Amino acid sequence: MANVKVYDMQGNQLSDMAVKDEIFGITPNVPAMHIMVKNYLANQRQGTQSTLTRTEVRGGGKKPWRQKGTGHARQGSTRSPQWTHGGVALGPKPRSYRFTVNRKIKRLALKSAMSSKVAEGQMIVIDNLTLDAYKTKAMVKLLSDIGITGKKALIVMPEVNSFVIKSAANIPGVKTALTNTINVYDILKYDMFIVDSKAVEKIEEVYA
Repeated sequence: MANVKVYDMQGNQLSDMAVKDEIFGITPNVPAMHIMVKNYLANQRQGTQSTLTRTEVRGGGKKPWRQKGTGHARQGSTRSPQWTHGGVALGPKPRSYRFTVNRKIKRLALKSAMSSKVAEGQMIVIDNLTLDAYKTKAMVKLLSDIGITGKKALIVMPEVNSFVIKSAANIPGVKTALTNTINVYDILKYDMFIVDSKAVEKIEEVYA
C-alpha cells in the first residue's frame, strides 16, 4: 500500500498513513484525466456570446442601387456581411458547451489524479483538521509548518467547517473543498493535495 505523511495541527509529523492502492496507487490514466479536465472547463462556459446576423442589424431595408447598369456588383442590402456595419456571417450564437462523461471514466480519472499526487509526494494528511475560531494566521502557520508556503494547495474536508473554510479563504492560492465536491481539475491544478484523515476514510469508503 502507498504511504502518505500525516501531520497534526501544529505542523508536527506524526507518522505515515497507508492508503488503498486501488484508489491512491493506480497507474494514472492520462486520457481519462484529460477528458474530465475538458469536461470541467466546458461546463464552466456560459455560452452567452452572440453576434447579429444580417436580419438582426438595424437598417438596410432599401436596395443600395438598381440591379443592372451601374457597373457595380448587384447588392440587395447594406447590411449584408460584406458591408461595413453589416451583419456577421456564421458568427457565434448562445449555446451550451456542456457534455456528459460516463461514471466509469469519472471514477477512473479521479483515482488517477489522486494517485498522481501520491506518486509525486504532493499529498499530505492532516490529523483532525479543525479550528475553533476564524484564524487566518493559524491556517497560514499550519501551511508554513508543513512546507506549503508559496505553493497552491487544495484542502479537502469530510464535512463543512466554516472556521477552516473562512480562515483559508483569504490566503492566495488556497482552496477548500469537501469529499463530495472534489474534481479532477482542482486536484491537478493545485500543487499540494491536503486531506483531513477522516476525509481519506470517506474517499476510500466511496471509491473502493
